Amino acid sequence: MNAFELKQVRKNYPGFSLSVDLALPKGCILGLIGENGAGKSTTIKMLLGMTKPDEGSITVLEHPVDESFAPVREDVGVVLDEPAFPDCLTATQVGSIMADIYQNWDAAEYGALLDKLDLPRDKKFKDFSRGMKMKLSIAVAMAHKAKLLILDEPTSGLDPVVRDEVVELFSEFTRDEEHSVLISSHIVSDLEKLCDYVAFLHKGELLLCKEKDKLLEEYGLVLCTREQLESLPVTAVAGTQDSLFGVTALIRREQAPEDLAVIPVGLEDLFVTMIKEVDK
Repeated sequence: MNAFELKQVRKNYPGFSLSVDLALPKGCILGLIGENGAGKSTTIKMLLGMTKPDEGSITVLEHPVDESFAPVREDVGVVLDEPAFPDCLTATQVGSIMADIYQNWDAAEYGALLDKLDLPRDKKFKDFSRGMKMKLSIAVAMAHKAKLLILDEPTSGLDPVVRDEVVELFSEFTRDEEHSVLISSHIVSDLEKLCDYVAFLHKGELLLCKEKDKLLEEYGLVLCTREQLESLPVTAVAGTQDSLFGVTALIRREQAPEDLAVIPVGLEDLFVTMIKEVDK
């Protein structure tokens, strides 16, 4: 069963088109990786019903995202890249308002999250730093018993220690098999620690969506000469970059010759190399 599905979804803007088929299994965390303008935020807005696709269908928690979608929003926790609460409100007042909005609001859980994230209860939102604003959005998203979290750059503006705490919160959330998370982030190291699946978006096109561990097992880096590169099967090479010492090639491990040492590749290097190859 999937937490959400986008089937043959297309969205067109002047000078930009998004084309995506994407699904997230329940109980899993999917990391959405892409450069600015790749289509991450548009994808998230379509999942939330904030933007309608020109083609295709979208379901969230087994409900179509259409006029009948409103009740399902109770089960979706959202953090957008620009947190927005009235400047005059404190965290305590935000909690009081949310208690009237969400039927399943858990005041005790909200208070525990404020404490865990070291958020002041009586300071006005306008006096919060960007990191504090993001942490308040996360607390609200996780305090109404949501089944799906949709997070757009939720660790942006957080220091490394707090990022680790937040990443652990999301990981704990999916220990319940009915809980799922979609998270987009420029901080690929967070996604590498957290995600079960990763999807690469580039200029509106979905390059791949795979289990993270299988993806990192499938590919590796080799440092080689131009002659060694040319001797490799064409299907083995997924991307190359020239270096001072020859060529760094992204290759499929199963097709690597025994005489070439294969270096493990991280998600960031994998993504960067792939998009550079696409843009050649």
